[in-house]
Amino acid sequence: MEDRTLVWKKGERLAREDLEKKGYQILARNYRTKYAEIDLIAKQGGALVFVEVRTKKGELFGSPEETLNQRKLKKLWRNALAYVKVKRWSGPYRIDAICIVLNPDNTLKRLDHHENIYP
Repeated sequence: MEDRTLVWKKGERLAREDLEKKGYQILARNYRTKYAEIDLIAKQGGALVFVEVRTKKGELFGSPEETLNQRKLKKLWRNALAYVKVKRWSGPYRIDAICIVLNPDNTLKRLDHHENIYP
């Protein structure tokens, strides 16, 4: 069985590279709040973007999008609010998800960037 940490790290790297290619400025990686961790925090124009990265190897047991249930989305929102409060951010912000599926040889099968997923 392959180490899931390697899959997760590869997915986060692919997501970061995708955002940078699109002109996003990465502000933080793996930012911890009292609630959990925010995978990536970026800035696009004048908006903060909190990015949840979901990576799976294959889709035999479901897609990465299916792992974004209501409970997880609420947790992401609390994390974003905690960051905004600590940093005293008064501008716009949103939560995005980047869902990645890898082939068996760890090459990229698909990467989908879903903007403004909550609320």
